[in-house]
Amino acid sequence: MKLQSFDAHCHLDLMASPNTVAHEAAAMGLELFDCGVDPRDFASASERASSSPNVIAGVGLHPWWIADGRCGTAEVGLLCELAIRERFIGEVGLDFSPRFAGTEGNQTQAFERLCRTLSQSPLPGRVLSIHAVRAAGATLDTLESNDLLKDVPNSPTIIFHWFSGTSDEFVRARIAGCYFSVNERMLATKRGREYARQIPLDRLLLETDAPAEPDAETSARQLVDSLIRVSEVIAALKNCPEESIKSVVLENSHSIFDFR
Repeated sequence: MKLQSFDAHCHLDLMASPNTVAHEAAAMGLELFDCGVDPRDFASASERASSSPNVIAGVGLHPWWIADGRCGTAEVGLLCELAIRERFIGEVGLDFSPRFAGTEGNQTQAFERLCRTLSQSPLPGRVLSIHAVRAAGATLDTLESNDLLKDVPNSPTIIFHWFSGTSDEFVRARIAGCYFSVNERMLATKRGREYARQIPLDRLLLETDAPAEPDAETSARQLVDSLIRVSEVIAALKNCPEESIKSVVLENSHSIFDFR
């Protein structure tokens, strides 16, 4: 089936029936960037992606997993070991919200180690999906200090998933050429809607960040419907036809992820 839509950030491993969702999505013309949260699960995600051409598996380590102790030095090492040869990285980043107070050092060390690894082992077409909560500035600093924001061949594409930083940080990320993937929960806030309005069309992607809770029953139909609602809201914010949003998002997705 011809590709109809692209979810630039979701988590199949956290869904109750990931293989079913992947197969349903293929039948509906939906391509998925399956962002990992634990590098120990990457083998199964890769296996699923190899049998589902519409799924792109990303190797990741969510900062929450570092903050709450589910992952430590060994898992960070595994992430870096895998990332050396992988094009698609995510979900990774920093979360300095109050509930993770006291873990900023461990998170920063892990993200710095990953960025240093990626800088030393460049790959054409590499993509990073970034989580940055109350840490967009620190995230940009780390990317920049490791030469991952340079506009040169083999520099990775940086996607800020559900951007929630300050307006100055948003401008900085935009000037650096970053992409932004937008979901319904981002659009539920006044700040999120304003950022969505300001995202240049050639830097816009859509996402679901599904599921909302681990092991939640999720269907491809729910993902598609969510993406449609996001495109409708963004079209209204930008005062342009919804079909224009869908078209440019597919074009951006095609350019970044090389799907066929």
